[in-house]
Amino acid sequence: MTQNVKETFTGEAPPAPAALAAKVRTLAPSMTRSMQRVAEAVAGDPAGCAALTVTGLAERTGTSEATVVRTARLLGYPGYRDLRLALAGLAAHQQSGRAPAVTADIAVDDPIADVVAKLAYDEQQTLADTAAGLDTVQLGAAVSALAAAGRIDVYGVGASGLVAQDLHQKLLRIGLIAHAFSDPHLAVTNAVQLRAKDVAIAITHSGSTGDVIEPLRVAFERGATTVAITGRPDGPVSQYADHVLTTSTARESELRPAAMSSRTSQLLVVDCLFIGVAQRTYETAAPALAASYEALAHRHAPRGAR
Repeated sequence: MTQNVKETFTGEAPPAPAALAAKVRTLAPSMTRSMQRVAEAVAGDPAGCAALTVTGLAERTGTSEATVVRTARLLGYPGYRDLRLALAGLAAHQQSGRAPAVTADIAVDDPIADVVAKLAYDEQQTLADTAAGLDTVQLGAAVSALAAAGRIDVYGVGASGLVAQDLHQKLLRIGLIAHAFSDPHLAVTNAVQLRAKDVAIAITHSGSTGDVIEPLRVAFERGATTVAITGRPDGPVSQYADHVLTTSTARESELRPAAMSSRTSQLLVVDCLFIGVAQRTYETAAPALAASYEALAHRHAPRGAR
């Protein structure tokens, strides 16, 4: 397990109680094993942990008081006292509503109705976690850069490549010059052409996909504004990103690989970017959208009406 996590409070506003579980899911993969035990305990039993002193939580998780404090600070709280208050708030929030009747664990012999219910719940949780953890300041800065961009390149491979294509098509329909690349060679050779006022976007759930990081690095070195959409904000991709947009790291299972769950949260971020840009460029975006709808209208007409 990697040890290179930041253990000091960032100075940013602590996450709201409802966002605590999402924060744990996002940061847990980069924590030490002892910190993971603390994080999983507070996310799994907020009411029980809220009643514990720092010593009590350390004993419950088989860690040390210092580990508990470091975990609290990594999660965005100045100290353990602030984390306890957030846990109490989260517990009250959970008790005010009904607990979910399903989980995302899908068994090979599950009836199809259960599969639908479990997937629907998991998709909802993934979207809620992403919305709760998304930094709107970073999002707004990325939107501003895109709205003023001379050219936009989007990099993604595999499932993330499908998301890159989705953003590319959306931007084209509001009149922006955009390209999506899943071939790493084409991505790099095009990134070389980027300059200031251009924007490059890398989409990688793991934050460590070399075929995506390399063109983003080239774009960064050419002076373009760079954006990373990733489930690992502490991953290698972030060192070349001016703006980092964090997606939910939904739990992977045998029948539902990470590529499926990550795409849901990536598409939400892409939609947020698109709507934000469309708002900023409404005078040109609205006519462009209308023109694209009109150009395709005959393809959607009933056969008898053609």
